[in-house]
Amino acid sequence: MISSKSKEYSFKFGREQIRVALSFKERKTLKISVHPDKTVTVGAPKGKKLHDVLARVKERVPWIIRQRNYFERFQPLLTQRQYVCGESYYYLGRQYRLKVCKDSEKSVKLIGKFINVYTPHANNSSETRDLLEDWYKRHAEVIFSQRLDLYNKVIKRLNVIHPEIRIRHMKKRWGSCSKSGAIVLNTELVKAPLHCIDYVIMHEICHLKNRPHNNRFYKLLEKHMPDWKQRKERLEKVII
Repeated sequence: MISSKSKEYSFKFGREQIRVALSFKERKTLKISVHPDKTVTVGAPKGKKLHDVLARVKERVPWIIRQRNYFERFQPLLTQRQYVCGESYYYLGRQYRLKVCKDSEKSVKLIGKFINVYTPHANNSSETRDLLEDWYKRHAEVIFSQRLDLYNKVIKRLNVIHPEIRIRHMKKRWGSCSKSGAIVLNTELVKAPLHCIDYVIMHEICHLKNRPHNNRFYKLLEKHMPDWKQRKERLEKVII
C-alpha cells in the first residue's frame, strides 16, 4: 500500500503510535486511507504546506484509530497448536478432535467427530502439521471455487470479469481483491461456516465493482447479501 515516493511520519495518541505514509499528488483534496492491514496512507495536493497537512492528519488521528480497530475485528483469532491427539480443530464451522494414528501411509480423513491423521511417524508433530495443512488447503480449493460459482449471476449482473480464486495463508485478513481482479482467500477460511465463507467471497466480489469501503460499496453489499452484518459478526468469532 505504501508508495516508494512517500515519506513516513509518526503521531502519538495516548499509548498508541500512529505511522502514516505521506505523498503529494495531483489532487484537489487531502485523502487519508486506512487499509485492512492497518497501514495508513495520506495523499495531499501538490503545493500544500507540509505543516498544514500534518496538522490536518493529526486532527484525524482518533478517526484513524477507530478505522484500525474496525479492521482488527476481521483478523482471524489465532490459537497455539501442538498438533497432538485431543486438540480441537474446526472445519466448515464444526468442531473436531484431532486423532494421530500410526500407519504405513500418510493421509487425513474426517471420521465422525474426529480428524484422523495417519502417518508412520505419529510422534512427529511437524509432519502432522504439514499433513493437516495440506488437507485443509486441498479442501479449501474445492469449496471456495464451489461457493464462488453460486454467485455467477451476481458477477454477470455487476458486469465484472469472473474472478480467479487464489488461496494462501494470511495472518491478518480473511480475503482481499488483487489489482488484476483475482480474489485471494485465506486458507484458514475453510474452518469457518459456509455462510461466513460466502460473506467473504461476496465482500470481495463487490470490491471488483467498487474498490473503496464507501457508501456505494456497502449499498452494493446490502443489495446482494442483505444479512451480511450477521454473517460478519459470526465470522469475527471464528477461532482457527
